[in-house]
Amino acid sequence: MSPAALSNVTLPADLSLDSGQALSGVSIAYEAYGALNAAKDNAILVCHALTGDQFVASEHPVTGKSGWWERMVGPGKPVDTDRFFVICANVIGSCMGSTGPASEASDGRPYAMRFPVITIRDMVRGLVGLLDVLGIERLHTAVGGSMGGMQVLSIAANFPERANRVLAIATTARHSAQNIAFHEVGRQAIMADPAWHNGDYYAAGAQPDAGLAVARMAAHITYLSEEGLTRKFGRRLQDRPDGSAGAKSFGFDADFQVESYLRYQGSGFTRRFDANSYLYITRAMDYFDLAEEHGGTLAEAFAGSKARFCIVSFDTDWLYPTSESRHIVHALNAAGAPVSFVELSAPYGHDSFLLDVPALDRVVKGFVG
Repeated sequence: MSPAALSNVTLPADLSLDSGQALSGVSIAYEAYGALNAAKDNAILVCHALTGDQFVASEHPVTGKSGWWERMVGPGKPVDTDRFFVICANVIGSCMGSTGPASEASDGRPYAMRFPVITIRDMVRGLVGLLDVLGIERLHTAVGGSMGGMQVLSIAANFPERANRVLAIATTARHSAQNIAFHEVGRQAIMADPAWHNGDYYAAGAQPDAGLAVARMAAHITYLSEEGLTRKFGRRLQDRPDGSAGAKSFGFDADFQVESYLRYQGSGFTRRFDANSYLYITRAMDYFDLAEEHGGTLAEAFAGSKARFCIVSFDTDWLYPTSESRHIVHALNAAGAPVSFVELSAPYGHDSFLLDVPALDRVVKGFVG
């Protein structure tokens, strides 16, 4: 599917950050599909996950792969671009056109580690700035999975007048110690790579690809379920490069198919993502705690919201398990917000929101309306 618009806007005002710093001349890269109606009330904002981008329903310019949610967004699909104007923007801190560590600072050099540490709320401030530029005062729906779900919850909590409906999938209202621990392993892998050069590697001709690949491998394990991994790989051995059947090498090659799969995931990731962006975005996710932002009580975060909510979890997601979604639902109930909740059964773990789960299609279509 071709986007109606592939654009990059510069926000007219400085972007104030939770750290107390501010960014000037912030660029937001986005894609839009469908047409905005005269009343400007048919806009749907789709928020992407940690390693996602604005290419939600069109070919990725680096990998050539289909959009990451193409099965969900398009003509006649659950998020129907024949009816809705669908926007997906690259978050600040990322590396697909929006301002991030690889962007040029005022001195003409990449920010690198001079880029300020950001939060999910800062990302949302950037998205709201984009909506202002587009003249969209209130969204029909804000929808996102994983980190995208954090963003839509943050919109509801911090900009309650900006969305009529909020659909949060496979997400959480705060990062747990386990979540933070997994991210720290990835960050340390990147920073231990000799090519990282304290983040100032852009002119060095070598990226910290080894460290970034390990970070991706570690994170990817958390996106899958044990059932899914067993079903797909089990303990099956990898065929040898000479074409012979799988056999133990009695060395440290990728003997098992699952090892080969993870190495493929890691090496492919380095071709489309910036290592410093990975550091900054994972830190933003680790800092995320909606209750902390609103006096320590999650219900208070939603006290001013007039939106309708739908919260979706998956039974095999151990990264953001159903208990995390129930925590959000209980807070919404306490705040008196209208909310529906469903736990879906799928074998794919956290990544279920990206994969072929027909029950999710029905939920999304029914809620978006």
